[in-house]
Amino acid sequence: MKHRGALPARLLAIVMALALVAAACSDDDTDASRPAADTAAVTEQPEPEPEPAAPDASDASMATTQMAAVEEQPILLDITSAAGSSGLDITFGEEGPFLDQILAGAGQIDVLGALHGSFPPLARENALTNLADLLDDLSADRSFAPSMVSAGLLGTADNLAFVPWAQATYIMAANRQALDYVPAGVDIDNMTWDDLADWCQALLDGEGRPLCGLPRAGLFHRFLEGYMWPSYTGGMVSQFRSDGAEAMMAFLRDDLSPTLNPEGINWDFMQEPLLSGEAWVAFDHVARLIEAFETEPETFAAFPTPSGPVGRGFMPVIVGLGIPADAPNPEAAAAAIEYLTRPDVQSQVLAQLAFFPVVEGVDTSSLPEGVAIEAEAVEKLLNAPDGIPALLPVGLGERGGEINQIFRNAFDRIVDGGEDIATVLDEEGDALQALMNETGAPCWDPDPAGDGPCVVEPAG
Repeated sequence: MKHRGALPARLLAIVMALALVAAACSDDDTDASRPAADTAAVTEQPEPEPEPAAPDASDASMATTQMAAVEEQPILLDITSAAGSSGLDITFGEEGPFLDQILAGAGQIDVLGALHGSFPPLARENALTNLADLLDDLSADRSFAPSMVSAGLLGTADNLAFVPWAQATYIMAANRQALDYVPAGVDIDNMTWDDLADWCQALLDGEGRPLCGLPRAGLFHRFLEGYMWPSYTGGMVSQFRSDGAEAMMAFLRDDLSPTLNPEGINWDFMQEPLLSGEAWVAFDHVARLIEAFETEPETFAAFPTPSGPVGRGFMPVIVGLGIPADAPNPEAAAAAIEYLTRPDVQSQVLAQLAFFPVVEGVDTSSLPEGVAIEAEAVEKLLNAPDGIPALLPVGLGERGGEINQIFRNAFDRIVDGGEDIATVLDEEGDALQALMNETGAPCWDPDPAGDGPCVVEPAG
């Protein structure tokens, strides 16, 4: 019997012969004689391409006009020390020189951190990168405040000039001793400007000295532009010389000013006179009051700014991050913006610099007590049903300081100089119209949008 596994002798001989033929042919035609599968198995595979290095935020050159006070700079640098491999490279300075560099195409700035009003002159010259796609990428893991994003569009449908970075505003502060003089029936969270004047008069009568103060050497023009004019007229530029503006100026001259500490003309930051006791009630930017709330949180209360006959004018200060069209390192710039808008970084900026977040999910549970006091007042102001948001002046470029001076001139001439209200408003209104015409700046909130330069309406 044959073994079941053995090959027949003839078949075995054929197999061996074929093997010898294949071996002989392999010396001369190796690749052609192999099946495709064998060829693929032995062909040398190319080395995989290395993954490109992630953009490093520290390679970006950032210029900022905000958080630039001497005492604020080291705080921001410390907060951003973990960005990239070596922290952000930040230059602090004024708006004009930065805008000039970008408009000249110097190619030296990767990220510009500036107020909302700094961006329109750049956008008009196509000197900015459209950041709509970057915002979409960032929105995958963070939610930006819609109103802040809308501001970055500068009135366009889809051309985003800047990604929101931070926001701030102006509030009122009071020494708790002053609360004993609040007029009967008045709630400090819902008072009018007339109520404030009555309160300041009661303090003057009760304490024998003026204890209300305004930062005449500081951001006083914002008090006029964003709070007084909108509260009495509903506008800023368009209603500059309206009947409402005349009534407002009479109020400032006859009712409020006589109750104010005259030293206010030397005050820049109101936190200092609050802490020294020279002022018991004050108006100022949150960043210029924070030291009082942090140093003596048990001494001071914060509350929203008052309302006027038309509503509660207030100025939301919007800070954005833009990438110039000629940025030398746009990828690094995008990485820097990604870092600065992270909720945990926004939380640090709030806690240490009192600039409020623009994204959701920021942890406020462990804020310093002083910041928490301000945050409560800001929330009440932003949510006030009679609020009239008045944006910072837009579209004036390096001439932004001129509009501030026009508003100051009107106050100084009428309240300090005793000049006729209607005459001053008419003359300064002409100067304001000339500025709008020469810059071509269109109206901004709360004035009605329109084509061409914003129009200062005639008196009446």
